[in-house]
Amino acid sequence: MRYFRSARWLLLALLLCAIPASSYAGVFISVGFAPPVLPVYVQPVCPEPGLLWTPGYWAYGDDGYYWVPGAWVPAPYVGALWTPGYWGWSGGMFVFHEGYWGPHVGYYGGVNYGFGYGGIGFAGGMWRGGVFAYNAAVVHVDMRDARFAHATYQDRMAVERGFVARDSHVAYSGGPGGIHHDPMPEERLAEHEQHVAKTSFQAQHESAARSDRTSYARSNGGHPQNLAAARPLPAETHAAPAARPMQPSRPAAQPGYGHGGAGMSAAPQARPAPQAQARPTPQSQPRPTPQAQSRPAPQAESHSAQPSHPASQQHSAPKAEPKEKERK
Repeated sequence: MRYFRSARWLLLALLLCAIPASSYAGVFISVGFAPPVLPVYVQPVCPEPGLLWTPGYWAYGDDGYYWVPGAWVPAPYVGALWTPGYWGWSGGMFVFHEGYWGPHVGYYGGVNYGFGYGGIGFAGGMWRGGVFAYNAAVVHVDMRDARFAHATYQDRMAVERGFVARDSHVAYSGGPGGIHHDPMPEERLAEHEQHVAKTSFQAQHESAARSDRTSYARSNGGHPQNLAAARPLPAETHAAPAARPMQPSRPAAQPGYGHGGAGMSAAPQARPAPQAQARPTPQSQPRPTPQAQSRPAPQAESHSAQPSHPASQQHSAPKAEPKEKERK
């Protein structure tokens, strides 16, 4: 048994050496058996503006799997979105990939953590002009609180588009009985951006759960009592990583990236509208008027609706765009 443990940790060390230092989605631990199912719990009401929800998850310690409660966390910089960590199946082992902060939500295995994290992207809110707006259709916000009067909206369609396995509580991706969702091009691009690791307060939060014997599945049978933190974690400010324009192979309005659309907020900037202006120019044709107004007009709408608006308005576009792209 001791030899087996030594060999396992040696293999883990080799895996860690193979991971680029710039990646915050690295492998930190691997386990031979699956984590328990995700428990069902109620999200605490958002106590103040500017906080992002980080869902609870199963981590692994010396005594097995333990539950790290979900928590409201101040964004480390304006525009930051949280990609949850997840357990994935690799080489006959369950491998944990750490979560990270970045300008877009990356791949987290298709696991349905709830509260906007349905498996693809994040449908719980978006950044608008330096202010985070909450999707009250999925996030628990007190609408009577005047502080949220101009920082909420309702978008149920964004939530519906973000699900991979709607009613599943499976806590891992791949392998026997796991969620099966291959990374989409946009998720791969977001995964390779520059990221900020979890804050020191998030690390302390996980460490406190590791020290709590009641948080272990061995003690609670997979039903922890402390499911969500009662108070938000303290703020920790980081410089925003250098932004790179996203150029996904699929349109930016595909389901669920960032806020159910917000994760690809940089993508439309790379698509100006020269084509809409290039077609109407030939006026020597016998019938210029019907040609100029029947062809370019739809393209002028689809292109100009993205670059001409700031990032805060790009996120409201998915209401009309997804239907056009599905038809294509």
